[in-house]
Amino acid sequence: MSILKILTIPEPSLRQKSVAMKPAEILKLKPLFLDMIETMYNADGVGLAAAQIGKNIRLAVIGKEGTPDKKDWILINPKIVKHSWKRVKDEEGCLSVPGVRKEVARFAKITIKAFDVKGQPLNFQAEDLFARVIQHEIDHLDGILIVDK
Repeated sequence: MSILKILTIPEPSLRQKSVAMKPAEILKLKPLFLDMIETMYNADGVGLAAAQIGKNIRLAVIGKEGTPDKKDWILINPKIVKHSWKRVKDEEGCLSVPGVRKEVARFAKITIKAFDVKGQPLNFQAEDLFARVIQHEIDHLDGILIVDK
């Protein structure tokens, strides 16, 4: 495993919309998943999107401190398919925007469709910190940063 370089603003690739991965590609990327998790923890992050390491693919990792089951999550092609009307404001930081903390309103609850590392479909609900981190990482996959909020 290795620590990857995290891109920071004003890097133009952070503004690109990431492309969905094909199921056949997923199984080949296990080393990347592991490197992203190691990189996220090395930088004291709670989530990391592939866009932040210069990979234009719809892939995000969520650290165990942000998940309800206290395990690392790997989300491939994550998509919010349903959300609450209620939004919650809280302060966020971002590994790609060092030194900046910003209050961001996020949906309180979301329903996500994605794929896991084996290419199996996931369909689940998230709330609280888990929902916030997922929304933050999906923003990265869409080329959106907290400074845009």
